Amino acid sequence: MEIEFNLEGEYIELIKLLKVSGLCQTGGQAKMAVIEEMVLVDGEVELRKKRKIRGGQIVEYDGSTIKVCGIK
Repeated sequence: MEIEFNLEGEYIELIKLLKVSGLCQTGGQAKMAVIEEMVLVDGEVELRKKRKIRGGQIVEYDGSTIKVCGIK
């Protein structure tokens, strides 16, 4: 599944993005996904739960891809 996410500000924290995009049901589930090295940001494993995700970045989790679009 491919999701396009439009930022409302300068950035969104990684675990919040996973939750609001619907890929994780809870913040706790999102945190565990990051801890268990299941999340990629721009093709690399990301271990920082509060990583600032900005427009143009791509997040991958559980077979899904989130393309983050900046403020228009």
